[in-house]
Amino acid sequence: MLATIKQVNDGYTAQFDRHFKHSVEMVWEMLTENDKLKLWFPELRIKELREGGRIEFDMQNGNFEEMMITSYSPKTILEFTWADDLVHFELYEESEGCHCILKEKMRTITEHTPRDLAGWHVCLEVISALLDGRRMEGRKQEWEKWYEQYKAAVHNLT
Repeated sequence: MLATIKQVNDGYTAQFDRHFKHSVEMVWEMLTENDKLKLWFPELRIKELREGGRIEFDMQNGNFEEMMITSYSPKTILEFTWADDLVHFELYEESEGCHCILKEKMRTITEHTPRDLAGWHVCLEVISALLDGRRMEGRKQEWEKWYEQYKAAVHNLT
């Protein structure tokens, strides 16, 4: 299911809603424990897990970008800077698992926006597969499929 992309007063939001048949604790570990985080987003590493803490992005060229954790509540909220934007994860316990909301708050839409959105989409699919004990093959092909759809969705906004 595509993210819901909306124009808001101060830019745009893209919201992904996912329901995992796993506990909030298990999903939280996927987001915040480096040994699990690297399985679905190997370029990210949490340096300090707290509000005001840091996440490091390995640019794969010898450079690292540091992102600040702007909102943090254990097992509930993890929000961090993403270039000029914000990425916000929120978890809610459900009777059969966990509702995960991933919201990217964007100041502007750029040529790179559909790439990021397709990337987050695939990341959530990988998290789901890992939690279910499966490996997700063909991430690049999956990304390409979603990229085309996000490109069209973003184009319809501008």
